[in-house]
Amino acid sequence: MLPAPSRPQVEAQFVGVLDGSVTRDEADRWASRWVCASDPAVDDDLVWWALLLLHGIDLRHGPDEDYLHSDEQVAGWLAELRARAGSDASGGGAPGD
Repeated sequence: MLPAPSRPQVEAQFVGVLDGSVTRDEADRWASRWVCASDPAVDDDLVWWALLLLHGIDLRHGPDEDYLHSDEQVAGWLAELRARAGSDASGGGAPGD
């Protein structure tokens, strides 16, 4: 069983997509290791929420068209991840609504 990623590891995927050091395809494949697993063993609801966003981050409107989710939307997800993590200093459990 693959150990669950940490919040900093998930955050690094979003940052990497935005700064170009991680391709959207790489981030999608990275997240799919947990999202598509029969027993993902991800107990942190915030990490799971972020993995679900990363899985599919490479989707496009059509062949050779823009991504379904803009860089601005990805930046918004990153900001929300950071805000939720800040309101849940324990590092686990349910994210704040």
